[in-house]
Amino acid sequence: MYIQYTMDQLHLPMDLEDDIPPHHLVRVVNDAVNRLDDQIFTDAYPGGGRDSYHPKMLTKVLIYAYTQRIYSSRQIAKAIRENVMFMWIAGRQRPDFRTINRFRSERMKDVLETIFTSVLQLLVEEDYVKLEHYFVDGTKIEANANRYTFVWGKAVVKQKAKLQEKVQTLFATIAQAEKQEDGEQAGQDLAELGELSALTSEKLEAAVQQLEAKLQTQPKDKPLKKAVRASQRFASAFAEIRVPARDPRGSEQLQQDGS
Repeated sequence: MYIQYTMDQLHLPMDLEDDIPPHHLVRVVNDAVNRLDDQIFTDAYPGGGRDSYHPKMLTKVLIYAYTQRIYSSRQIAKAIRENVMFMWIAGRQRPDFRTINRFRSERMKDVLETIFTSVLQLLVEEDYVKLEHYFVDGTKIEANANRYTFVWGKAVVKQKAKLQEKVQTLFATIAQAEKQEDGEQAGQDLAELGELSALTSEKLEAAVQQLEAKLQTQPKDKPLKKAVRASQRFASAFAEIRVPARDPRGSEQLQQDGS
């Protein structure tokens, strides 16, 4: 017996607030950015002719992403689509990777560096994170398969006075890696979104039919073969079961006859 599972039933949007622990790091980032004067964002990000995403929301998303050591704009956009913490701090809005990268590289670069430095220092002091997880002398970031791989050096940053400088170096490295990734992706989003895919329902149905045929024959994979044999034995045993015919008089009458 399985727990009922259906994706066809209509559900109202979940209240993500219930899924965020009361003292979670994402709440600290949210509260810290909320306390900043709106004028800071208005001066650096005045917006355009059409409605823009709120700069505080984008700032929160980026700062939280950096605390999680997620730097790729495509991976940040992916987190906003899939990760509850990111969904919550973004208010269920979904800026794409182009919006995220444009925001941090063209308009808010200096402001983001300052905010991230301050928030990171606060998180270190409150034991939410460890500074050595973010900065090691000689750190570089390599874009590889849409993910950033860290290559660590040896000496850990120990002086708080150097934190701003290290953040600036980190941001410059992120920009270089982002440029490299954008070239590799040819300006497109992650392949998993299927923007360039020619997959149709007919192709999917044909692939499923081939899979079913393979499972019903003799699979070479040993665990799969055992599973198929077990299901076949179960089916055979079930077919041999004879269910007694039910007496039309009902169970109460049968008990009276037997007494």
